[in-house]
Amino acid sequence: MKNLIRLGALLSVIALVAAACGSEEATPETVVVTSIVTEEVVVTEEVVVTSIVTEEVVVTETVEVEVPVEAEPMGPSGPGLLDLDDSQLAGMSWDEIVAEAEGTRLNWFMWGGSAVINAYINGWVKEQAAERYGIDLNQVRITDTVNAVDTVISETEAGEFASGSVDMIWINGENFKTMKNAGLLFCGYWDIMPSMANVDQQAGPIAFDFGTPVDECEVPWNQAQSAVFYNSALVPSPPADMDALLAHACDNPGTFTYPAPPDFTGSVFVRHVFYNEADKILPGGHSDMIGIPFDQALYDQVAPATWATLNAVEPCLWRGGETYPVDQPALEQLYANQEVSHFLAYGPASAGSKVDSGLFPESTRTYGLNSGQIGNTNFVTIPYNSPNKAAALVVADLLLSIDGQLEKAYPDVWGQINVLNSAAQSHFADVPRHPSVVDPGAISSLGELLGDWVPAIEEGWNANVAQQ
Repeated sequence: MKNLIRLGALLSVIALVAAACGSEEATPETVVVTSIVTEEVVVTEEVVVTSIVTEEVVVTETVEVEVPVEAEPMGPSGPGLLDLDDSQLAGMSWDEIVAEAEGTRLNWFMWGGSAVINAYINGWVKEQAAERYGIDLNQVRITDTVNAVDTVISETEAGEFASGSVDMIWINGENFKTMKNAGLLFCGYWDIMPSMANVDQQAGPIAFDFGTPVDECEVPWNQAQSAVFYNSALVPSPPADMDALLAHACDNPGTFTYPAPPDFTGSVFVRHVFYNEADKILPGGHSDMIGIPFDQALYDQVAPATWATLNAVEPCLWRGGETYPVDQPALEQLYANQEVSHFLAYGPASAGSKVDSGLFPESTRTYGLNSGQIGNTNFVTIPYNSPNKAAALVVADLLLSIDGQLEKAYPDVWGQINVLNSAAQSHFADVPRHPSVVDPGAISSLGELLGDWVPAIEEGWNANVAQQ
């Protein structure tokens, strides 16, 4: 039937064309046969006489046939902060979300540089996720959180709006701010998570991440407090503050160093020096910079003194400052080998498990400088295009549960500080504190700068210290 219709249409067109060609004075014209309709097929045929030649006619034929439009895929049509109520989990109870998560595989992208942390994740957490919820937890180890952020960005650019490869990320600071500002996060689920009832949701370290409002776009996991680790057999009287620490480095060349930023351990050490110089220069000290967006004028007042101090101490560092450890595990190995006698890093509670494992000497101790130690909270977050949001919520709740926080608090597991509220602290009364580990209450904690300060300081170090 369709071929007969097309033949009839073409014969009609040829007749019209022949009439037009009968005159030498004829001009080009368009002849359109429209809407030839049968019971099932709609055919539109357009014939254009593009030139009139005495012995030749050029005919162009276009046939358009209606075809069904494919249904759009489930999920968001592009990046944007995706609220629980706008997702496929909208309207589900927690029990229904748990049921939805059963039988799925969760890809958790996280820094994988600590054997202690990896053992906790692939031991207790993986086992509990499988036994309680039927979730297969897959730890995807990365060297820097920005690798996971870049993966989500690349998949977004490729149009993967609902089937990304990253289900959950261990994150905080500038990386969280980047994803939130770019609309790459799943948000708005705190009220449905049972374990959030044990968290002070309005507290500054929970509600803000390096100054960026969390807005229920990530789940708190750890309190990250920095401290100084030292071998008491080699350093019987450790330096009391940052000025003394730098002086000790030059009095004992080669015994101290720090990783090169942007490694987070190296970055926090450089920020400590930045704070220390600010305390000497700004009217209110480093507090003048806390809680405000990056301020170029303030930065320009403090940065030159910071680079001068770090350049002055550089020849005193391990290997004369000609090279820096690449990350915290490399730094810890130098300490384990007694190539350095002390270092500054996050997580003093981890000293206990590292002593017990034999990595660190038994004479290891930790303490806080009198000038204070920077601390912050770190979180887990779910990308907007994760295909396994139910499993990510369930595992995030497991990590935040009293069981999860208690398990990692034990010195022989991880020795990490919990993020729960005061009412939940009674559960931790029997957790022993390792002899190597400082009492957290003995550390004067310093607040973090807002996230946009961090890359500026890291780039400044690279340009003015590393490349000098």
